[in-house]
Amino acid sequence: MFGHVNPKDPPEICPIRDVMALASDKWSILIILYLGYFPVLRFNELKRKVYGISGKILSERLKSLEVDGYLSRELFPEVPIRVEYRLTDFGHSYLQKLMELTEWAEKYSNRVITNRAKHS
Repeated sequence: MFGHVNPKDPPEICPIRDVMALASDKWSILIILYLGYFPVLRFNELKRKVYGISGKILSERLKSLEVDGYLSRELFPEVPIRVEYRLTDFGHSYLQKLMELTEWAEKYSNRVITNRAKHS
């Protein structure tokens, strides 16, 4: 399970940390979940659905998720310009694992809330 860990490497060298850093932040997770539910979304549709995200952060996350291969971006040369985002096959494979985690979180959310209340 921890075969990737080399105790002699500096702590900042971790392939899992590198790969998961972007894909596991709260905004990227929501973007991926929404693109899993809605096969194609435009920028403003995503901005409305991912409540609280700024246009700047959404733009940065979309670009990073595209570079890493989780989603594709298609530009249509229309007036006004139309841009659509969708998950790639790679993005769908991550979505499957993400769904397992969200199901786990839903199952145990009451336990976490109860534990927090005990310590506040």
